[in-house]
Amino acid sequence: MRLSNNLVGFLNFLTFLCSIPIVVAGVWLSKQGNTECEKFLEKPIIILGIFLMFVSLAGFIGSCFRVSWLLWLYLLIMFLLIVVLFGYTIFAFVVTNKGAGTVLSGKGYKEYKLGDYSHWLQKRVNSTKNWNKIRSCLSDSKVCSSFQDKYLNDTLPLLYTENLSALQAGCCKPSDDCGFAYVSPTVWTKNATVVSTNPDCNAWDNDPKVLCFNCQSCKAGLLDNLKSNWKKTAVVNIVFLIFLVIVYSVGCCAFRNNRRDNYYKQ
Repeated sequence: MRLSNNLVGFLNFLTFLCSIPIVVAGVWLSKQGNTECEKFLEKPIIILGIFLMFVSLAGFIGSCFRVSWLLWLYLLIMFLLIVVLFGYTIFAFVVTNKGAGTVLSGKGYKEYKLGDYSHWLQKRVNSTKNWNKIRSCLSDSKVCSSFQDKYLNDTLPLLYTENLSALQAGCCKPSDDCGFAYVSPTVWTKNATVVSTNPDCNAWDNDPKVLCFNCQSCKAGLLDNLKSNWKKTAVVNIVFLIFLVIVYSVGCCAFRNNRRDNYYKQ
C-alpha cells in the first residue's frame, strides 16, 4: 500500500540530485560562455534545473511526508508536462515530415533547397533576427574551418565524391551550378563567363566568416540537420512520455494513500 509513496519519493530524490549539475552547468555557462550559442543556452538550462528542483521537492515531500496539497500540485504539473510533451512530439513529426536533400548524379553529397521544407521552418530561418543568431552559432561552431582542414588536400573531383553533411554542403561551399573555379574547399574563384540564376552565387564570399552563411542552401542545410535531430528527439520523447505516464499513475496511487491516511486521522 505504501510502495507507491516510497517509489515516487525515491524517483523524485534522484531527479533532485540530477537537477543540481544542470543548474551548475547553467551558472558556469553564464560565467564562462563567450559565444552567442553558449549565452543563448545559459538561461534555459538554469530555468530547467530550477524547475526540476521545484517539482522533485514537491513530489518527494508530498509522497514521503504525506503532504497532500504538495502531491496534488506535483501531479498537476506532471499532467501539464505530459500534455505539453505530447503536443511537442506531434508538432515535431508534423513540421519535419516535409523536405529532403536532392541526390546529385556522381556526387557524394546532396543539394538542399529551402522551398522543400515546411513553411513554419522556412519562416523561422528567413527571419533576419533569428538567422543572425544562427549564423553566429555556425561560425562559432567551426563547422566550415574543420571542413577546410579535413578536405584541404582534395582535388575537385575527389571533393565531389566526399560524403558531406548537410551543413558542409550548404554552408561551406558554393552551389555547383555557380561554376566557380576550385582553389580549396572553402576558397573558390568566380567565373565571369558563367551566368547563373541562383542567388546563392552572389551571396558567396571567400571570407571564412561569410562563405555561404547567407545562402538559401545554408538555411536549407540547417533545416535538414534540424529535421534529423528533431525526429531523433521525438523518438526519445515518446519513451520519456511513457515513463512520465507510469510515474504519474504511481503518483495518483500515492495521492490516494495520502487522502486515505487523512481520512483515518480525522
